[in-house]
Amino acid sequence: MHVAMLQDELMPIEALPEAYLDRAMYFGDGVYEVLRSYRGLIFALDAHLERFANSLQAVDIDGIDLQTVRMRVLRAFNEAKISDAKIYFHVTRGSASRDRMDDTTELTPNFFLTVTELGYASREKAEGVRVITYPDLRWKRCDIKSLNLLPNVLARREAVKQGCSEAVLVNDKGLITEGAASSFFAVIKETECVTLRTSPLTANILPSVTRAYVLKAADILGLRIIEDSIEAHQATQAAELFLAVTTKDILPIVQFNGQPIGSGRPGQITQRLMKTFQRFIA
Repeated sequence: MHVAMLQDELMPIEALPEAYLDRAMYFGDGVYEVLRSYRGLIFALDAHLERFANSLQAVDIDGIDLQTVRMRVLRAFNEAKISDAKIYFHVTRGSASRDRMDDTTELTPNFFLTVTELGYASREKAEGVRVITYPDLRWKRCDIKSLNLLPNVLARREAVKQGCSEAVLVNDKGLITEGAASSFFAVIKETECVTLRTSPLTANILPSVTRAYVLKAADILGLRIIEDSIEAHQATQAAELFLAVTTKDILPIVQFNGQPIGSGRPGQITQRLMKTFQRFIA
């Protein structure tokens, strides 16, 4: 008899709940999306759904209708009645025996969604956050928002151990790619202009929706934008640093690997970008 065990309970493997046969559990075989609402309205839903569709296509998961996903998101959000909410959803290739790693015929994709309350991170925005660097151990297709997040988890765990809010990932060439769960930006003040630098969108960078809006805000403010990676030692010399992430939009960085950035307080350019970002929310 084939058996399974959940905690201390033995059972025939055929009696396992389908959730324990999900390919996400065995292989991380799925993609996800996170979006948020402000004051009862979902922000950038179309952009998130477009990225979700790209992730589905990249990993060859079929049978998902985006209009159905949209309706599910709206239905759950309206039912939750949470003004400032985090909406998480994922789709996996389906449920099957672990032995069927390469046999995915006739599988029905699984859909999962949660809506939870989300704070505004007022203190982090006002005081800024501390970050550390950590080796970028992720796979080579970070442009796909997949469920394979163990390297990100390890990076964030180390950041928390050191009393920091985020880990900034550094690749084998010594270049900063992005945060473990955020985009990374540096403000470089030069004689004639102010430059905003961030890593270019390649296969090792997530095409962050918030990142795109930050660049729009920078353009409105007339900042020079350079999409080019920098090294960690260059980051410590920047006038300002900040992160961009869906659940908190723009977060100033005031300490990088133990060294203060600028005055050790959120910088003026970052604060101007934060105010301009609010125009998109409004």
